[in-house]
Amino acid sequence: MTPQVSVDRLFDERSAANVLSCSVALLRKWRLFREGPSYVKIGRLVRYRQDDLNAFLVSHRVETGGGR
Repeated sequence: MTPQVSVDRLFDERSAANVLSCSVALLRKWRLFREGPSYVKIGRLVRYRQDDLNAFLVSHRVETGGGR
């Protein structure tokens, strides 16, 4: 059974790095160590789905104690 993939906007490395406010080098490092957001590999092309970037950001959200 093939997993269903939603069709949404795909970002190249530079655009994804811009969305995450990080460098392209950091995205590459994350891929090397299998960290960071999920990505799609199309031949030699690496693309990031908008949903995956959003999920990555949500999963790294830190809740603070809040004010009084």
